[in-house]
Amino acid sequence: MAVEIPGIHHVTAIAGDPQQNVDFYVGALGLRMVKRTVNFDDPGTYHLYYGDESGRPGSLLTFFPWPGAPRGRVGTGQAAATSYSIPPESVGFWLDRLKGHHIATRGPEGRFGDQVISFTDPDGLPLELAASDESDPRAPWREGPVAAEHAIRGFHGVTLLEERPEGTTGFLTETLGFRAAKEAGATGERRRFSAGRGGPGAIVDVVAGPGSPRGIVAVGTVHHVAWRAPSDADQEEWRKKIAALGTNVTPIIDRKYFRSIYFREPGGVLFEIATDAPGFAIDESQDRLGLSLVLPPWLEPRRAELEAALPPIRLPALYSPPSSESSFELEFDSGSESPP
Repeated sequence: MAVEIPGIHHVTAIAGDPQQNVDFYVGALGLRMVKRTVNFDDPGTYHLYYGDESGRPGSLLTFFPWPGAPRGRVGTGQAAATSYSIPPESVGFWLDRLKGHHIATRGPEGRFGDQVISFTDPDGLPLELAASDESDPRAPWREGPVAAEHAIRGFHGVTLLEERPEGTTGFLTETLGFRAAKEAGATGERRRFSAGRGGPGAIVDVVAGPGSPRGIVAVGTVHHVAWRAPSDADQEEWRKKIAALGTNVTPIIDRKYFRSIYFREPGGVLFEIATDAPGFAIDESQDRLGLSLVLPPWLEPRRAELEAALPPIRLPALYSPPSSESSFELEFDSGSESPP
């Protein structure tokens, strides 16, 4: 049986100020910080993970914050928008919530049967909330700052902007096994593809942008898009298949919470295929996810050095920790990794 990609695993982007990033994604969007760690390839930089209650694949937006770095440019060869899934009856709620956080929005506009609200984060990263006509059975984070009936369910999909979309669409369908679903515009400027069983969390739109400037990866842009591999064996099979095409693909890299391979699709977007396991509870209990700086074993001897170099961050007051852990509030207020 051929291997199959069930959908999106995570999206990784570049941020500026890490506290501003936390305030927006936890405080405004109501996501859970499920891991506070460092970029394993550049440990002087945070790697912050936001998702649902347990950080399931398909809910994870992650960031490398580069304080003081220049803004990037959203353009061709990039993921030009990241979309979250919300319930259809929650469109009005989210318009009001975003307005209450002084976030400018566009829409809702109709797209392939979805109602889409468009906006950007404080660094200019393009985001969308999509209310789909297809049901999304994924459970929200029920203990978060947004009521469960309105909370984000996970990703809806991503949009790739391409100078020559034919190479990308061929790679998606012929190599990665995506299915062509829908297209819009007189000349098919936007085409939708689905992975696995389709539906929210398994969608990629390819938009033609001939003549558009090439994207520059820096603050406010997506670094890479990761697709799911349910098992190590699936990932190994994907690596063999992609390498057989002559595409430059990395060895399997241990990212502690998943294992990864990286390669570029024909239009230049950096893709990753990441394993579902082992997940984020291997070094923290479920109720403590994201509350402390967690380092991989090979960086633990440098903890004091790294903690001194990383700017302090704290979760916003709107976050409600489990009532059984009365010490959490003190930990948040201290702005550090341990109570004062």
